[in-house]
Parts: sequence; C-alpha cells; structure tokens
Amino acid sequence: MKLDILAFGAHPDDVELGAGATIAKEIANGKKVGIVDLTKGELGTRGSAEIRSREAAASAEVLGVSVRENLGFADGFFKNDQNHQIEVIKMIRKYRPEIVLCNSIEDRHIDHGRGSNLVSDASFLSGLVKIETKFKEEDVFQEPWRPKWVYHYIQWKNIDPDFVVDVSGFMKTKMKAIMAYTSQFHDPNSEEPETPISSKNFIDSVNYRARDLGRLINTEFAEGFTTERHVAVRSLGDLI
Repeated sequence: MKLDILAFGAHPDDVELGAGATIAKEIANGKKVGIVDLTKGELGTRGSAEIRSREAAASAEVLGVSVRENLGFADGFFKNDQNHQIEVIKMIRKYRPEIVLCNSIEDRHIDHGRGSNLVSDASFLSGLVKIETKFKEEDVFQEPWRPKWVYHYIQWKNIDPDFVVDVSGFMKTKMKAIMAYTSQFHDPNSEEPETPISSKNFIDSVNYRARDLGRLINTEFAEGFTTERHVAVRSLGDLI
C-alpha cells in the first residue's frame, strides 16, 4: 500500500496531539495516511501498553487512517542508531510516503526529540541504494525510497512554527481522537495519578493553541510545523 503521508510518533497519542487535525483534513481531501508508533508507551504513569494499544486503534478509527503500526521500541530507551534506523527505513520503504511527519525537534519528553532525529535520519537513509532491507513479511529486498518532505509537528513546548495549516472544521475530529486515550487525559472520575498531560489545563491548551495559531492567520484553527529546509510556493498567490 502506497501512502501519501506517514506520521511517526514516539508514543501512541503523539501524532494525534501534534497533527491530528491536519491528518483528518488530508484524509477528507482524499489522501491516504498511516501512523507508525515507535513505542507502546509502556513507561507512562497511567494505563499500560495493552490499554494504550487498544486506545491507539480506537483513535486511528476516528481519524480514518489507512494503517497503524507499532515498532515496539523500548519506551524511554530507544536510540537513534543503525538498528533502530533500519526498522524505520523498512516502514518508509513499505509505504513509500511523499510526506513524513514526526515528533517535535525538541521537547519536554526526551523521546520526542530523539524520535524526531531518528525518523529524520532514517528518511534520508531510506533513499540510499546500498542500504538493503527486507521486510519480515516479504522475501525480496525493498526498493529505496526517500520522502520528498519531512515535517515536525509541535508538542509540549511552544516552538515557533515554520508554517501552519488551516485546520478549521477538523478540531472536533482531532479532540475525539485524542480523547480515545481515556487512560491518559483529563477524567475527573479517574483514580489514576495526575500527570502533566492529565490535567484539564493541558487538554484545554491543545484547543487554545490551535485557536491562537488560527488567529494569527485569520482562520478559526491551525496546526504548526517546523521543517528542515525551505518550504517553497509557486507564486505569492499560493499563500493564504
């Protein structure tokens, strides 16, 4: 299956929090989108790997993604090294996306910046002919593939975006996908320990950040991204 967009997240729910509305909009526009979670989030204070896997599947159904996979890397301890890069390369070559989305370039959680670098490096290496990979379900070598664009969504820290996407009309879908992770986010009846992301303030901040970015471009909502190289337009009229 060839995808238009492949979104990576260090943990289940990273993609939804950073780019859920953009993904929902791209799917509504006919794009095929997939999600690859690097870990199962097993070190999270709330829930468990099994619970989060079920929640990830429910969230994927809300967004309407074509596929969701989990690489099973060690939460908190995966590295940006050859072994991990090869596994990410296999995913990129399997789905051959034009666009890769990945974690924030730098963030509160150490896995986010590390995951960002890992996926970015693998996206480049995936285009090298002399790196040979075989996907476990196949008995033939995968063809090299390099995505045209790698974009980083924004997470906990308020990083200035290089560009923003108007996601007006898709925030309800994003918030529904996020709240599919019932073990992680605000629930006044939960007896689980409080965490930085379980507060009402955090879940409200997801909404008001999108509103503020939307305000800056004269729309209702927007999501921001950073990029490793210049974003080009064909004419000044392409800007909104």
